[in-house]
Amino acid sequence: MNDIGQRVGALDWDRIATDLDSAGWATTGAVLTVAECEALAGLYDDATMFRSRIVMSRHGFGRGEYQYFANPLPAPVAALRRSLYPHLAPVANRWAARLGQAGGYPAEHAAFVAQCHAAGQTRPTPLLLKYGPDDYNCLHQDLYGDLAFPLQAAFLLSAPGRDFTGGAFVLVEQRPRMQSRPEVVDLAQGEAVIFAVNHRPVAGTRGDYRVAMRHGVSRVRTGRRFTAGIIFHDAR
Repeated sequence: MNDIGQRVGALDWDRIATDLDSAGWATTGAVLTVAECEALAGLYDDATMFRSRIVMSRHGFGRGEYQYFANPLPAPVAALRRSLYPHLAPVANRWAARLGQAGGYPAEHAAFVAQCHAAGQTRPTPLLLKYGPDDYNCLHQDLYGDLAFPLQAAFLLSAPGRDFTGGAFVLVEQRPRMQSRPEVVDLAQGEAVIFAVNHRPVAGTRGDYRVAMRHGVSRVRTGRRFTAGIIFHDAR
């Protein structure tokens, strides 16, 4: 199966949904080919592909930089956004119900984007991140307006151990009245981690409660590390 949408559809979505419910994150296994990873990373120097560039150190975000893709999105990025969303919408709706949130998320991504645009969030959010030696990304949440889809994905485009060392993907969960719990997620080239953008529900003795999650990247020691971030809501 050479089509990205077919590969996404063939993932073990029962296992992914179970992992998301139990831990707030899940890995996909390989989705993108090496050639697709290299092609996406190679877009970084083409300014026509992007709407803005952020140098992290200027804003206290860490070290390294990233760029937000402009519309129209590159075909692989658009395909990932479009094909991942329908599998994640049921998880998002289940989480919303458990957290007592009103409304719901539509079954198709185009309908959700229309909701974003109606709310004044019209700028695309998928991005390409570049890290070099000693670069890192501080713990953060990718929220760009009042309307946010509760899950996102990060695809590792570089090969660990060959293209870079260090640079681990890190998640931190903060439960009420408890110390933060870290997770280090090992990824292969072309694989994604899907994770909670902001909050997720956790079952407690008195019912579900809300926990906050943040994510980042530890210090890259050698080489260069590229990541594609697939965020489903648009920005103001």
